[in-house]
Amino acid sequence: MQTTRLIIISRNIIFTASVPGSNFYKKLVLIQNDRSKSTYPKIYTKTGDKGTTVTFAGDRREKDSPIFHALGTIDELVSHIGMAIEHGKEKNGLYIDQLIRIQCVLQDIASLVATPLPVARESHLKRVAVPSGYVEELETWIDEYTAQLPPLTNFILPGGGKTSASLHIARTVCRRAERCVVPLVRNGEVESEPMKYLNRLSDFLFTAARYAAKLDNQEETIYIKPKLSS
Repeated sequence: MQTTRLIIISRNIIFTASVPGSNFYKKLVLIQNDRSKSTYPKIYTKTGDKGTTVTFAGDRREKDSPIFHALGTIDELVSHIGMAIEHGKEKNGLYIDQLIRIQCVLQDIASLVATPLPVARESHLKRVAVPSGYVEELETWIDEYTAQLPPLTNFILPGGGKTSASLHIARTVCRRAERCVVPLVRNGEVESEPMKYLNRLSDFLFTAARYAAKLDNQEETIYIKPKLSS
């Protein structure tokens, strides 16, 4: 199914997509330009019923193509982060605002991935350009949390409470998203920025998981090599 996500900021509609469709986008532009419209386009377009869909640049591809694997995995990552946010709210985690911001950045990252360089026009690339500084922002957060955590001397097993475990799941999905993006960058279809961001994000999610366990007064589970009973 073709899916499109809207982020509404004030009275302006900003378009970002996990699996964008040009028909939907054209309808959205019409609505954005006509404030008198009181209805929004239907969520379904039926244009993907034959197993293909359209990138933001306008070329139609099979839904199981590498680009849509990457976009689907990024969408999955955003959802897992959402679950971690809901768990974190129960303990009023200080990292909630950061996770919400990351969800928004990932929408921008997805829009960039959905605009393959070989077929994108300059107007497309300008619309989905990702500002610099997001990777450095993650590094700053990682350093701030690391300074409040005990030194990492052993391999940590996922766990440490619901929030921490959710963040560990998000971390593993983030790594998978990165693996999906790597060949796209290598083949010249996508800029390197999404790959860099996902790489650093997995480090942040690991650190945030440790910090969440600390806030929840949960002990981290350390890997101990299992021994066979004689």
